[in-house]
Amino acid sequence: MLTYRVTPAIELREPLPQSDAPALLALLTADRAQYQYYLPWVAKIQTVADEQRFLTFAQAQLQQAQALNLVIVVEQRVVGMVSCDHFDDNDHSANIGYWLGRPFQGRGVMTAAVRGVCDLGFNQYHRQCLRIRAAVDNQASNAVAQRAGFDFLIQHPGGQHLLDGDHDENVYQVSAVDWLAKRHK
Repeated sequence: MLTYRVTPAIELREPLPQSDAPALLALLTADRAQYQYYLPWVAKIQTVADEQRFLTFAQAQLQQAQALNLVIVVEQRVVGMVSCDHFDDNDHSANIGYWLGRPFQGRGVMTAAVRGVCDLGFNQYHRQCLRIRAAVDNQASNAVAQRAGFDFLIQHPGGQHLLDGDHDENVYQVSAVDWLAKRHK
């Protein structure tokens, strides 16, 4: 089972569908409107069975080295997820995505988790470039990208398909070479 210790308190690990689904669903349900606005897929996750199906799919992608959809665990509590997906083997890139339960926001958890998934993406999955795509008005997601060490690349008009329509999207990226340089400063 894939487990990656990011800090003494934060670990990323392979999802366990049966045991993780109730906790993840509870976090999504507690602030469904917040998550669903920026993550329209949340509307499809209504039951524990829905979450279990997604986590089972995530496990299969992990086993086939197609994507990393990892559970974020803080002091043995499931608090959200981070992903490295949309692997493009032409340019060896991937996208990073994330969500975090509200009680754990504002504490640096997601910045640490994104750095951890970047380490995995570059070192174990041999990606050469990682990108984060965030709606311009999603201040928290943009801040995570910047704090995690990504550089602003471009703004795509209408690039984010949100609950109420298309919104402008900021794209951030970091290359494997830059990541290694930043991590060893």
